[in-house]
Amino acid sequence: MADHLEASVTLPSEPASVSAARRYVSHVLSEWGMPGDTDAADTVRLIVSELATNAVQHTLGMSPTFTVDLELEHDERLRIGVTDSHPRYPKRLPAAVQQDNGRGMVIIRCLTAECGGRLSVSPTPEGGKTVWIALPWIAAAKDNNVPPAAAC
Repeated sequence: MADHLEASVTLPSEPASVSAARRYVSHVLSEWGMPGDTDAADTVRLIVSELATNAVQHTLGMSPTFTVDLELEHDERLRIGVTDSHPRYPKRLPAAVQQDNGRGMVIIRCLTAECGGRLSVSPTPEGGKTVWIALPWIAAAKDNNVPPAAAC
């Protein structure tokens, strides 16, 4: 595989785009060698769903679109970024058990940490932000007898 692969899609900030983002990421990861029926693929899809949902719900109409970027570096690290044009960074909110929403970033942080990854947020030159998730690339885990814990 190449030393560096990239893929990107820009979608309208509307609820239907969340599933479109998830499908796009699944397709790209499959092309890059991550089987779609693994726990790792499920984890990545959930992270993308949560990030895309945040980009749609919390930009208050200030971001007509959002972009999902994928980068695979040296078959070692997968980076997923979701960019919107709203300047406000995600906040850590306490997630009460009774809440129907507000737990997206908690879920993202937990899943990322469980997989040995990290989360970061960076500003864009246009005044928005990108929420980045970096995860170890584990596409070959199923074939290389890597213990299941390494596959998220």
